[in-house]
Amino acid sequence: MIEWYKLFLQQLLDTPLLQWIGVAFGVFEVVLAKANKIGLYPCGIISILITLYVLYEAGLYAEILLNLYYLVMSIYGWYYWIRKPNNHDVPITTSTSNDWLICIAMLVIGFPLLYLSLVKFTDSVVPICDAWVSITAWIGMWLLAKRKIENWIWLNCSNAFAIPLFIYKGLLLYALLTLFLFVLAIFGYISWKKKLRQTQHMAGTV
Repeated sequence: MIEWYKLFLQQLLDTPLLQWIGVAFGVFEVVLAKANKIGLYPCGIISILITLYVLYEAGLYAEILLNLYYLVMSIYGWYYWIRKPNNHDVPITTSTSNDWLICIAMLVIGFPLLYLSLVKFTDSVVPICDAWVSITAWIGMWLLAKRKIENWIWLNCSNAFAIPLFIYKGLLLYALLTLFLFVLAIFGYISWKKKLRQTQHMAGTV
């Protein structure tokens, strides 16, 4: 156990500074998301750009595709949150039946497509896990951009599988970040749930 801890600590110490910076901005992003602050998007974009470089250096091309999606959704989410002419934040809401249909469609269609793409066009040795992590994260990011509370559930469906996946690939710092995100997402859901109830209560008293 002590030897494993020493090896783990040494691997963390050997982690390049760029990865630490990318992970730090990733932490800032989720902290701001939990607080329902629009600043999550610029922090997220910086983290994504750094992560894209790290993944390219590591040859993890499937994760590059996912992070490119993150980048697009972050830009869209940033625009979506500030597009109101009165500059009021987009309120937190629950997913509608149409939102759920889109989520299920993304899962049913996207998962096998990603899996088959990984098998056919990459040398991935974990195509099932890669595909699951990607598609559930895609759904979660789409819901986050629309400020739907269920985004936290979908993101943690991704995080739960991403943690062992990063450990397997030797990206320990990103595994620790994902573990942190997993825990923070639980509190994010609780925080958003509280805000949602307050909004609903205020609406009911008007």
